[in-house]
Amino acid sequence: MSELSYVPVLPVRPHAADAYRWLRPTDQRDIAPLWNLPPRPGTATPALAAELRKDLGSVSRVQRHRAAWIDAPFADETQTAVLAEILSEYCELGALRPVTGPDRSPLQQSASLDAAARSGRGIGVRVRVTGEWDAEAAETVRSLFACSDPTVSADLLLDMGGVLADRPDAGKEALRALDALFPLAPWRSISVLSGSFPQVTAEMLDRGTAERPRYDWAVWHEIAHSGRAYVPLLSYGDYGTQPADAIARVPRPDQKGGPDWGFLRYTTEQAFVMAKVLHRGGERIALNRAAARELVSLAEFRGPLASVGDSWLRDCAHGDGSTGGFRKWLSVGNAQHFAFVAHTLRRR
Repeated sequence: MSELSYVPVLPVRPHAADAYRWLRPTDQRDIAPLWNLPPRPGTATPALAAELRKDLGSVSRVQRHRAAWIDAPFADETQTAVLAEILSEYCELGALRPVTGPDRSPLQQSASLDAAARSGRGIGVRVRVTGEWDAEAAETVRSLFACSDPTVSADLLLDMGGVLADRPDAGKEALRALDALFPLAPWRSISVLSGSFPQVTAEMLDRGTAERPRYDWAVWHEIAHSGRAYVPLLSYGDYGTQPADAIARVPRPDQKGGPDWGFLRYTTEQAFVMAKVLHRGGERIALNRAAARELVSLAEFRGPLASVGDSWLRDCAHGDGSTGGFRKWLSVGNAQHFAFVAHTLRRR
């Protein structure tokens, strides 16, 4: 059996680190995030090195001695060269595992394989399938292993990207990919990653709340019940309570302002439920507490003992503490989601 039950795909951002840090040790034990360094287009080398060390340091601190993958999917060739030495250092001394894939440059692949060989913790091979399965990807993975140290353990990270209503065959495409990739290596684990949290618009929340299906959860069940030989190795992965493309956003630490509104998030067995809140304005506190009450009144609300996120929603609904801001809303949404998914998978 796979040693993990859950692989969330997370941006290296403070809100994601908060959500993971808030998890109970029993939940952290079953979760190995795939952390994604953000794109930094045009950043000069000295500044880039400083930012990379800051990012990797923050992930290392929150992970401590628990395994996780670290990826830089948006790095160009210059950035990859800067990252190679720094990443090797953090993988050797910490618990992070490097990631490569068939769509990466030869420099990125060799640097990741070298870091994996030196650390002894293995490597993640991230294969993206954002539409129909391309059989050529399997040949590229085969070539990748031909250049790798055979003693390095490998984990398959099959990344389906965003899976919404417009991809009804995502489960079948995932099975086609797994059927082709499984024979290529003695995989230590196989994780199927996909995201179905929607792009939320103001129109969706005209009535204050909205609900959207967890399509990725249905895809996971299709794969897990397929009867394939690799099912015992499978772990579930998703993009938490953000759209799958959120990891590609460029950090803007000096950005001021923002929209006047945001939303609280809650995860049920089959759906994401969202409730509109305000970032500013005289009605902000009253409306935000009313939004929290909408969520805690759901029949599926799990109660304040379920997670830090559930506890915060209960307190907000009852008039205790602050009503939060963008970072808090993201952290709370992911915290309740991570804990719920980990609990659900432990029961299967």
